[in-house]
Amino acid sequence: MNRMVFTGFPGFIATRLMEACALKGYSLSAIVLPSEMEKAQKQADRISQQTGCGTIRLLPGDITMAGLALSEEDRSWLEDQQLIFWHLAAVYDLAVPEPIAKKVNILGTQNVNDLVGSLNKLERYMYFSTAYVAGSREGLLLEDELIRPPAFKNHYEETKYEAELLVEQLKQQVPTTIIRPGIVRGHSASGETSKFDGPYFFLNMIDRMKHLPAIPYIGYSNTAINVVPVDYILDASIYLSELKKAESATVHLTDPNPHPVEEVYRAMVFEMTGRYPKGRIPKKLAKFSMSMPAIRKYLGVEAETLDYMDWQAHFDTQNALALLKESGIRPADFLETIPAMVAFYNEHKKDRAYHVTIA
Repeated sequence: MNRMVFTGFPGFIATRLMEACALKGYSLSAIVLPSEMEKAQKQADRISQQTGCGTIRLLPGDITMAGLALSEEDRSWLEDQQLIFWHLAAVYDLAVPEPIAKKVNILGTQNVNDLVGSLNKLERYMYFSTAYVAGSREGLLLEDELIRPPAFKNHYEETKYEAELLVEQLKQQVPTTIIRPGIVRGHSASGETSKFDGPYFFLNMIDRMKHLPAIPYIGYSNTAINVVPVDYILDASIYLSELKKAESATVHLTDPNPHPVEEVYRAMVFEMTGRYPKGRIPKKLAKFSMSMPAIRKYLGVEAETLDYMDWQAHFDTQNALALLKESGIRPADFLETIPAMVAFYNEHKKDRAYHVTIA
């Protein structure tokens, strides 16, 4: 069976992917930043012990450096392996400064592409992009489109768009599948996640305001929020990595039936407090408040989160649904699994290790 090689380990999705691949009998390796090596080794040892997958080879490297800063020995070893290469390393923070985003997301991807293009025994290149490469474009967003939008909401979106352009060009040389996830949350059944960002910013805010007489809605919104559980991302992407028809495909791993933002917010407030939201704060006032670092930090919310609350876009999933049809793999309903999400959050909300630094 092929070897799976990852960047982005010991990050949340890369770690869960490695666990799932280990259970399927794959041999595993990862290119790891030297500064992350101690943490990565602990995770690798845990995965090996829990799954019996054998030794996981960790290669010291840095995607922002030419040749990924790999040793000659490690590079030669990679070139001799029949493998599927997964590129997940990126800066995912919506508030990331532009220079850092460009260095990691664009330059890093070009360096990974250069390496991947030199691997003669490569079976598949699995690149993790994001559905939000669409930037400010609205309406129906197709999987086969990669169109520069009039604007981007943040540097994360723009640099992931630029990086996907680079990978798209590589499809002509190597068998490549581009994965565009929606907003990823924890496991649909256990609620487990490694950090509270994305939709967890809502939970942070609700938790800070739960002692108020009423928790208000933020502005008016009739748009949907596209959030998918990590187990869907794992199951679907591994299945696609093994599927010949998925070569050269770009797929939205998004929820084909997303719920409105206000419906999700209402369910979260009720699960957290036993009450429903009441009243409204104008979005302009909320945005002004979020411009103040002290308020952002107190509420535990990145200001960029508000940009997605009234974004009128819908992700088409025809490619994904067609390719996954025989597998039966579909995302769990978000509203039905909010109780598990909130239970995990409440259990770990006092642990600062789960909370991201608010800019």
